[in-house]
Parts: sequence; structure tokens; C-alpha cells
Amino acid sequence: MTDNVVHLFKTPLSVPDTSTTTAPGPEAAVTTPAATPHPKAALWKRSGRAVRTVVTHDRTRTAARVTVRHGMYVVGGTRIVARRAWEGRTAARYERMMRTAEAAGDREGAMVWEERGRQFRAARHQRRMDLLTAPQRAAKGALVGAGLTGGGLLSLGIAMAVSSGNASDVAVPTMAMIDLIHWTMVIAAVVWGPLVTVGPWLGLLSLWAVGRHRQAAPQWSLPTTARDSAGAPVTPSVVVTALRDLGIAPLRSAIGQMGDSGASMLGPIRIAGCGVEVDVTLPSGVSTNEVQGRRRKLAENLARHEHEVFITIPQAARTVRLWIADSGALDEPIGPSPLLTDTDMSADYAKGRAPWGQDLRGDAALISLYQRHLLITGLSNQGKTAALRALALWLALDKSVEFRIADLKGVGDWGMFDGLATVLIQGPTDDHVIEATEMLEDLVKEMERRIQAPPGTTFTPLIGIVDEAQVAFMCPALDSEKRSYGGSKATSRYFMAARKIHNQGRAVDVLLYQGTQDPTDQNLPKLVREGAHTRASLALGTESQARMALGDKAVDGGAAPNLLRPGLDKGTVVVASDGVTIPAGQASITIRTHYVSTDQAAEVADRAKAMRAGVTTAHSIDHGPDRDPLTDIMTTLAGTSRVLTQDVLKRLAALSEDAYGGWSFVDLKRVLDGTGAEPYKSDGRMVIGRDRLARVLANRDDDGSASAAQ
Repeated sequence: MTDNVVHLFKTPLSVPDTSTTTAPGPEAAVTTPAATPHPKAALWKRSGRAVRTVVTHDRTRTAARVTVRHGMYVVGGTRIVARRAWEGRTAARYERMMRTAEAAGDREGAMVWEERGRQFRAARHQRRMDLLTAPQRAAKGALVGAGLTGGGLLSLGIAMAVSSGNASDVAVPTMAMIDLIHWTMVIAAVVWGPLVTVGPWLGLLSLWAVGRHRQAAPQWSLPTTARDSAGAPVTPSVVVTALRDLGIAPLRSAIGQMGDSGASMLGPIRIAGCGVEVDVTLPSGVSTNEVQGRRRKLAENLARHEHEVFITIPQAARTVRLWIADSGALDEPIGPSPLLTDTDMSADYAKGRAPWGQDLRGDAALISLYQRHLLITGLSNQGKTAALRALALWLALDKSVEFRIADLKGVGDWGMFDGLATVLIQGPTDDHVIEATEMLEDLVKEMERRIQAPPGTTFTPLIGIVDEAQVAFMCPALDSEKRSYGGSKATSRYFMAARKIHNQGRAVDVLLYQGTQDPTDQNLPKLVREGAHTRASLALGTESQARMALGDKAVDGGAAPNLLRPGLDKGTVVVASDGVTIPAGQASITIRTHYVSTDQAAEVADRAKAMRAGVTTAHSIDHGPDRDPLTDIMTTLAGTSRVLTQDVLKRLAALSEDAYGGWSFVDLKRVLDGTGAEPYKSDGRMVIGRDRLARVLANRDDDGSASAAQ
């Protein structure tokens, strides 16, 4: 038995020790050749690959889409025809319209449809009652019809017989009628067979045509031309479908329950400039902000880009207003500014309106600047300076308007106002911020002078413009009294000057226009941005910035400068102001401003200069020689041992109104703090001691003198 066993083993590479070599036993390792795949398994594998290739091939997919599409056309057409037949025979249509009116809160409409349904049911009942006597009436009608027909034919035959003199002609009309009936039956017998064969196919074709017309097939199975609807006209069905597919469950459910498939939610679709506008009354349970929050998805459902759909909140409750642009229309430039096309144009600050651009309807956007502070903001390089400058150029065509301008960018954007503005500061450094601050403080002084003028005094408009105002708010420079120029505290000179102008300036036609970029609470303080009557914003990065720029009311009402496209929507501003005509119920309006280049602006400025007698432009603020507050305080003491602080302030103001006219006890205390001559109480009242201050001045180095330049 053991002789028949085959032992397979691997020969060792080294020569074994012959003294210890033994014959291999049955326990030696046995190796088998590699297993070969079964022929059937390989066949199944190849077949699977072939089936997968066939199933996933483009031609197979196209054939499947065609089959499903045309099959669903028939199914959908059958459903549509059956529904039409059912609604024609029942009161379902009236009940559906009644439910729709109730869902929309239209009680009068619901009562109207209820009355129509009652009338339909009454008429249907009457028709059914008439059917009970229909056989009797039909039999009677048949007998009467047969008698009249027979009598008519007999009378005709008699007339023919009398005319021809042949008595057999009496039967000719009757026989002709019999022959007509015979041939009719023959033709019917011939046609009936093919008609029975073709009739069902004609009916099927009719159902297919109805389904194809209504596109009653899954979206994925429709041909590319039907699925690619970019730029397609906006119809009620398109709008309702877009709303239904927003992903808002209560809205989708409400549309499904409406018998008219949601059409009653829509107002008339009106042509509005380069697009259309429609009001949508939302069903109960759906809030307007839910729709606003899905602007991008709504735009995609309407086959538009996000920037081509605007959602605002009109006056009507539970309503959103959709403005849908024609595809690509907003990417086309608007026409040139009237400032360039009308060389004879003049302006009227009090009664006129500046031609700033066009609204989305394509109408001219005119804005009143009369007694309104203005703030315009946006990201860098979006057209902020050009938009602000265009308004200033229009105002320049009113020769009564005076300009004081600080351009804290300093690259020449406002250079054409040299010889037009009384003050023109250009530059981004701290020194330029200091001069801009002093310019605003001069505006405050002029404002206060006007306020104190006799009642009835009229004043010419005085416009202060600060472009790149964020540079001023972020300036770290301090004056000689350690007060900051930038910042948003009560000690910030720029901030306080802007606040004072905002508080009272408009009453005496002293106005402040500011342009800033990339707003934050640090570079655009809350009190300053809320002091502007006209607030405009170009493209911004976030909704929080949009709220800073325009306010919560405008953003809650649909304003969305953060959805403008940086670069592509350059020059487009969202405006919240009572100086521009805003559609009823909206809190803001979107304006595509006219672009006026620097060279074109220079041409307009030259026309404005020609209207004026000649303006000398100052490029810095001169307040006279610097003053030493400690020395001036010593002067006011006038040899008296101590003087009340109130009297010191009055004497300082008399000594130099420019330097000390706005001083309070806080300013006086700040100058004296830490010197050893601080105000102190004497007999319960605050005073300043002459001897203490004299010691301070005697011990002070000449280089330590302070300046109170204001």
C-alpha cells in the first residue's frame, strides 16, 4: 500500500548531511498545483460585465428615458382627462376653489364659490329628474318625427306626381329615403371594422398628446431641451412649482391640497423693467422669512441665478413680492449718467433730485439730498467713491452749495473739486485725519453759529464729505491733551464732531456725507451709522455687515447687499432712505448707479466751476498759533489768589474763542490733572489757586509746554 504513495517535497538548496539523511516519511509536506477557475464561473463573470456595460451604456439610458417618458405621457394624460371628466360631472371644482379661498382667508370668495356649487347641484338634480320622463318624451318625439317625415315625403311625392302627370312619382321621395338609409348602413358596415380597430389607438394617441403637452413625466426622463429651462418665461405654473420645491413642508402640503395647484396664491404677473414681478400670498403656517431664507434655491427652481431674484415684503400680510429678472439682463450695463449727456443740467439742493441710476424696473432712480445726512459703505473696490462722488457732482451744479471735503484715501479721486470746494484734504496719514477732524469741528462751530442766529435766517447748504471715514475712526493719534482723534468714545474728537453734526446739522443745512468700507463696530460706530438719513450699501460679505450698513428694518424687509456679487455687481447699491421713491411696503430699493469716471467727473466739475465766481481751496486747517493752556489759565487768574472754575472757563473763552470756546469743567480738569495745581474746594465751591499754578509754571521746562490747539 505504501508503494503507491507519491511524496512531493522541495529539494533543499544546501547539501544535506548524508550521515543523518533519512527517507521522507508520509508526514512530509505535500504541495498542490494552483486551482484553475471553473469555466462556468468565468462565463458568468464575463456575462455580468457584458450586462453591466449594456445597462450603463448611454444608448441604453436614452432608450430607457424615451420609454419611460412616452409611457408616462399616456399615464399622465389619462389621469388629467379623468380628472377633467370627474370635475365636469361633479362639484369637485367648486369645493376645491372654496377650500383655496378659505386657505387664503378670502371669506367673500369662499361664499361666492359655495353659491356656485349650490347652483350646480340644483341644475344637476333637475337634469336627473328630467331623465325619469325622458323615455316617454323620446317615444312621443319619435312618433311625431316619423309622422312628420312620412307626411312630408308623401306630400312631396304628390306634388311631383301632379307636376309630371305620372302617379308612380308619389313613391319616389319615400324610395329615395329608403335608399339613403340603405347606403348609410352599407358605409357604416364597411367603416365600422377599421374604426373599431383604429379607435382605441386614436384614443391612446389623444391621451399621449395631453400628457406630452402637460409634460406629465418624471423630470429626469424629459429631453434636455425641456429640462434646460434657463431663461424660460415666468408663468404661474413655473412660480408655483418653484415654491412647492423649496423644501418647506407646510408650503408643499398646502399647495398639494389646493385644488388649483396653488395658482390662487399668485397675484398678477407684471412686467417690471428687465424682469417680472409677482406677489405671493403664503398659506397659513408658512412665514415670509422662511421663503427669504431660501432665495438661492428659489432662484435655481426658477432657472435663474441668485442675483436675478429679489424677495421683498410688501404691505399685505403673509405676502412676499418676487422680482425675477430676465436671464442675463442684470449683467448688461445701463446707460450713461444724465450728468454727462445733459451739458445744460443744473441742480436744486432744496427741490431737486439727483439722477443716481436705475432701479431694477429700469426706471430712473432719483434721490433727494435735501437736509439728509448720508452714509455709503461696501467692500473695497466696489464703486463706493464713484457713487458718492456722482451725488456731490450733481450738488455742485447748484452754485449755492459749499463743499468741505476730506479724502482719506488720497489718490486723486476728489482732485477735480480743487477750486470748487473751500476745503480739500487728501491723504491717508494720521496728519490728514487730524486735519479732517478739525474740518468737522469747524463744521460744528458753523452749525452752532447758525443755530444761534435770529429766527428766520436762511443759510446756504454746507456739505462736509469724508471719504474712507474708517481711517478716521481707526486713527490712534492723540492730541496734546491726550484726547484721541479716532475711536467711538466721548473723548474721540472725530466721533463727537460727527455726532454733533448728525444731531442738529440738518436743521441749518449743515450736512455730513461719509463713505466707508467693510463696516465693523470699530470702524463705523453704531451711533454714527444710525445718524444718517440716507443709508446705502454696495456688496458686503455678511448679513451682520448688511445690518450695520442699512439697519435691521431694511434687512428684515428683504434688503440683502451681502448677496450682491463682488466685482460683478460693482456700482449696485441697496438704499434705505425717504429721499428716494421706494415701492409701497418695501423698506429699501436696489439701484444700479451710473458710472462717472474720474476724467468725466473733471468735465462736470469744470461746468460747476464756470457757474461760480471762483473758489479758493484750502488744503489744510489753520487755527492760528498754538496756545499754552497753563499759561492762559494763569493769565485769567489776573493776580487773584483763587478763582472759581466757572469764571476761569468764561475768561478762557474770552481770551480765545477758537481754542477755549467749547471747553467745559472736564477739559479744564484734564489739563490740570497731575500738575499739582488741580481744582480744589474752597467754601464748598471748586476753585483754582494762583500760587499752586505759579509753582507749576516755575518748575516746568520750556519743552514741556502743552498746546491747546483746537
